[in-house]
Amino acid sequence: MKHNVNVMPTTFNRREFIKRVAFASTICGSATYLAWAPEDYPLSLKDFTGTRSRPEPQQFTLPDFRVKVPSGMPEIGIGRDMTTSGRLTKALEAIGGITHFVQPGDVVLLKPNVAFDRSPELGATTSPELIEILIRQLLVDCRALEVRVADNPIESPADCFAKTGIKEAVEKAGGRINLPDGNAFRNLHTPGAELIKSWPCFYRPLIGVTKVIGVAPVKDHNLSGASMGIKNWYGLLGGQRNQFHQDIHTIIADLSIMIKPTLTILDGSRILMRNGPTGGDPAYVKPWDVIVAGTDQVAMDAWAFVNLLQRDESTLPHYLYLAEKKGGGTIDASNRILEVS
Repeated sequence: MKHNVNVMPTTFNRREFIKRVAFASTICGSATYLAWAPEDYPLSLKDFTGTRSRPEPQQFTLPDFRVKVPSGMPEIGIGRDMTTSGRLTKALEAIGGITHFVQPGDVVLLKPNVAFDRSPELGATTSPELIEILIRQLLVDCRALEVRVADNPIESPADCFAKTGIKEAVEKAGGRINLPDGNAFRNLHTPGAELIKSWPCFYRPLIGVTKVIGVAPVKDHNLSGASMGIKNWYGLLGGQRNQFHQDIHTIIADLSIMIKPTLTILDGSRILMRNGPTGGDPAYVKPWDVIVAGTDQVAMDAWAFVNLLQRDESTLPHYLYLAEKKGGGTIDASNRILEVS
């Protein structure tokens, strides 16, 4: 059986023909551009350096962890006592007590200075006794859900936590140590910062944290003049942070706005008076009976520089003035400080 199939010829007018030619030309032109455009041109497919195909790192910003002191109370407390526990309690009670700042269910990050592989007697790191006492207060008195302790030491993290005595202190008190590794850092965005506006930060221990407390020794520093509360946050930085030593005062001022902690505690149990920040000789260390607690780390650093390191007020480190200008705190502690002895 024979079938007749009528095939209608495809016809189109001159206007349609021109439209199709123009469309095809556009496609071909675009493909040619994408293939041959220099690497720095928009939409170019060239990637000789590998930077175009590198994924953009995820950034995060830190919340404000601050808690205001009770109405009518000072922002800075100074505790003097023969025991570490007594000093800490008096300093905290002067500004409202630890339970005012940390409530049941809080997840707390403690940031001590564990930067060096040194024994605590040398004054280069935070007192392990103070860390142990503070963790117990947070877990028992405040009923915190968890207390984490973290630092990114200059030397081997495991060795530093062990040699300083902080590892043993944290474990005895029921806290958890967070050690850094290659996957523990993310880029932190800090508005207003100059050197670390976007910089790798020790992010993992900050996940889910509701309160942050810095616990820093007071000591001499050969570049910045002193290392105290603000400089302590340097231990949260990753990346090639040694480059910041060329502009030490700017980086410390940046740290004053990088993180807004719930509390800062200055450990004045022993002061490294010279050869800081590493120390190395017990002769450089002066024993004291002071702990400072407060919510203005700029004012606290200024007070400790004059009263604990015993330096002249006219020689206050330049970073304090830069930090004050950035909004990190106020140098003058007049009418904002209470000493309990």
